[in-house]
Amino acid sequence: MSAPCQLLIGLGNPGARYEDTRHNAGVWLLDRVAERSGEGGFKDLPRCFGAQATAEIDGQRLRLFRPDTFMNESGRAVAAVASFYRIPIEGICIAHDDLDIPAGAVRLKRGGGHGGHNGLRDIVSRLGGSDFMRIRIGIGRPSDGGQAVIRYVLDRPSLPERELIDESIDHLTEYLAPIVQGDIEKAMSVLHRRDGHRSPSGDNG
Repeated sequence: MSAPCQLLIGLGNPGARYEDTRHNAGVWLLDRVAERSGEGGFKDLPRCFGAQATAEIDGQRLRLFRPDTFMNESGRAVAAVASFYRIPIEGICIAHDDLDIPAGAVRLKRGGGHGGHNGLRDIVSRLGGSDFMRIRIGIGRPSDGGQAVIRYVLDRPSLPERELIDESIDHLTEYLAPIVQGDIEKAMSVLHRRDGHRSPSGDNG
């Protein structure tokens, strides 16, 4: 058993311009959890550069936090809210988009590098460590690579892609309890079975 998740953070960029873009997949998950299990809506927490809410997952209280910073400054908000609530790095769970996972799949991981993700890069730098849980929400990768990646994550997914991502998020919210309890192996055994789902392009990613 790993440390239980006390604080679930959904990464994204603030504002209407970005709310439906791939880079905001972490926020999509956070909003779904709040809708399904939340105890009231999000309330601004200016001292932590974001907004917070609470949810009850299988009898356990979980804090939800949405940074108001842009993605590449996510660490400022994450470090502030973790310090404010005195939550250790092992009790933090970060939900974020992942280019290396096909749309429709979700994977879990504790620790490791940032993998080129600017939000994770800043979080690791600000927290001074990387031993937090990651909920990696697949968005797939553009075929042409290079600078296209920047445009890709800041664009809206196609309708078939969005349906796959939403389905994976819905599935995750139904099986969030093992993550909150710190039983990552049990959670992975359920969620990783979805890796067989095909992307809209017809390949397995």
